[in-house]
Amino acid sequence: MTGTDQTSFRAAMMDPAAPVPASLTDGAGRPAGRRFAVYRNNVAVSLTEALIEGFPACHAVLGDEMFRGMAAVYLRQHPPASPLMARFGEALAGFLDAAPQVAHMRWISDLARLEFTLRESYHAADGPVADPAALAAIPPEELGATRFTLPPSLRLLRSDWPVLSIWRRALDPSAPQADPGAEDVLILRPEFDPVPHLLAPGDAAFLAALAEGAVLADAAEAGTAQSEAYDPTPILTLLMQNQALTPAKEA
Repeated sequence: MTGTDQTSFRAAMMDPAAPVPASLTDGAGRPAGRRFAVYRNNVAVSLTEALIEGFPACHAVLGDEMFRGMAAVYLRQHPPASPLMARFGEALAGFLDAAPQVAHMRWISDLARLEFTLRESYHAADGPVADPAALAAIPPEELGATRFTLPPSLRLLRSDWPVLSIWRRALDPSAPQADPGAEDVLILRPEFDPVPHLLAPGDAAFLAALAEGAVLADAAEAGTAQSEAYDPTPILTLLMQNQALTPAKEA
């Protein structure tokens, strides 16, 4: 295929209303209209199923019919840009931000962001395994001046909506109903599967500061700036329990 043929092939593949490329023929040299239509339908079905599998909470809250209808539009606007299917759906949150069909549920885009962020954490590289002995060996008077390394799989998502509560409720109807309000979510991957955790006020600022290389005392001050009574002990405990806190090696 020439470059032009490949472009028209990709465009026709993702749009059921597009004509079959004129240069496309079957083994006998005849127009491949019927075979192409079957192939195009199979591709669309496979990609839609991939979106359903990758965004189960969004699928649950939108319902199968609405999700599939929006997926058909999404596929035409955002066909796979990478052979790595783990990246497919990366633009779904932005697509939902602009979709008029869900203008009454603005939180749906952050729900998609949470689901894709969980996938990113799953596929992230492994980091050094935190050694509890190394943490215990830090003298208390030096702890505040210590910098820490966070694992590549750690993710932080800040939302103006109760996104984690919505996600839990979507996947488990017996989960508590989401209360109005913003939620910050920390995603940790202690073993194979990522796990989301609801953060307390100030935790997100604390973690962001650690990630930027702040020493522990300065990170705690960043948390206090967000919440006057901030105490970093619970989030530090969670990080240590999940082997997600390693003392940084100073240059």
